[in-house]
Amino acid sequence: MAFNKRDIRTFSMLGIRRSFYFQLTKEAEKNNNIVIICADMFKGNNLEKFQQSHPEQIYNVGIAEQNMIGIAAGMAKVGLNVFAVAFSTFISTRCFDQVRVNLGYMNLPIKLVGRGSGLGNNVAGPTHYAVEDIALLRTIPNMTVVVPADALEAVKIAEAAVNSKNPMYIRLVDAANVPIVYKDDYDFQIGKAEVLQEGTDIAIFAAGTMVNASLKAAKILAEENISVAVVNVHTIKPLDVQTIDKYSAGRKLIVSVEEHGIIGGLGSAIAEHNSEKVSSPPQLKIGIPDAYGKAGSYEYLLDKYGLTAEKICAAIKKKFLEL
Repeated sequence: MAFNKRDIRTFSMLGIRRSFYFQLTKEAEKNNNIVIICADMFKGNNLEKFQQSHPEQIYNVGIAEQNMIGIAAGMAKVGLNVFAVAFSTFISTRCFDQVRVNLGYMNLPIKLVGRGSGLGNNVAGPTHYAVEDIALLRTIPNMTVVVPADALEAVKIAEAAVNSKNPMYIRLVDAANVPIVYKDDYDFQIGKAEVLQEGTDIAIFAAGTMVNASLKAAKILAEENISVAVVNVHTIKPLDVQTIDKYSAGRKLIVSVEEHGIIGGLGSAIAEHNSEKVSSPPQLKIGIPDAYGKAGSYEYLLDKYGLTAEKICAAIKKKFLEL
């Protein structure tokens, strides 16, 4: 489906999560095989419109995420196209065994949709932060892991997920009025990273909310004559190793930026791949440190963990000048 600039502005105002479900509702109009199963989060996930328009395609199992995965598996076994929805932290950590067996081992094409990813559940504190979810779920064989950079990309992922025959984890943030990364429609492909900006000195590989912040950081660095490429790695697994290789080659430094723990996420996936090479540039991993933090506003937490454009720029510049 093609989208114009007005559509893109509307999606941005809706936010990543609302845009994703807006598109999923549209897809369900064409396909009554699509079902949503939810852990008592209809209102929290803006699923009221889906419920009103498709009441026989949505189910609430209550606050029972582990049972939800088992139910989703049963639905998938009889041929339904299942989207299982819960908080990112619970659908990954609390349900890990059920996901490992029912999605990974059984290779059922269930789509896990996690909300409040990263630091999105800000005032709820560390028990509700999803900063280990990518690390856990990318270890499961057969699993696809995707992270939209903006609302348009969330819509694109909804379209792709409906047509995917693989188990998938879709990591969504909650904020509305998210910055626009893609000002024009584009061809989204699962497993194919998007090069947003060319540069010869440094390559930034960013995911999710950190793509826009990385573009801003690259602009600041350009003012100091440091040339920076920016790559949107929306698919953490399968990793687009061809693009990683191309934009690692010849750079003085590569940087991974993510709203996830620095252990096990995008940065680790890139480092694992590059470790098999004879040589690769030094890598700086920018993310959430290996420690439990405190509750706070989303903006406060991003600043605290160095995930603003200015602090990303400062960290990169410091590392680059040390080389």
